[in-house]
Amino acid sequence: MELSTPALLFPAISLLLLAYTNRFMGLAGVIRGLHQKINDGNKELIARQIVSLQLRIKLIILMQIFGVLSITFCVAAMFFLFIDSAFLGQSMFITSLVLMMSSLVVSLCELLISGHALKIELEDIEL
Repeated sequence: MELSTPALLFPAISLLLLAYTNRFMGLAGVIRGLHQKINDGNKELIARQIVSLQLRIKLIILMQIFGVLSITFCVAAMFFLFIDSAFLGQSMFITSLVLMMSSLVVSLCELLISGHALKIELEDIEL
């Protein structure tokens, strides 16, 4: 394995973390909007949304942790490959890939919950 192999992950991981940050910021906007609506709207509907939002926040934080750890292990892989320690470099790179896959799996779970949350929101405006 060459030093450039783990370096290929840098753009992907960076874009992944940016996407996760955007999701977190979007979720923060939803929470702020709910805070304003709590006195005006259907409290049972809002309570169901809050449960979903709390879980989504935890999942987004977990996604970000896995993403940060993935890039950390990727950097470690490059370091070990640079000092000609192929076994440690490959081990770190494999760990980085596993962490990235874990981050993507958690992202998929959060996406499914997000879709369900939108269905809850639509219940309020169904004709």
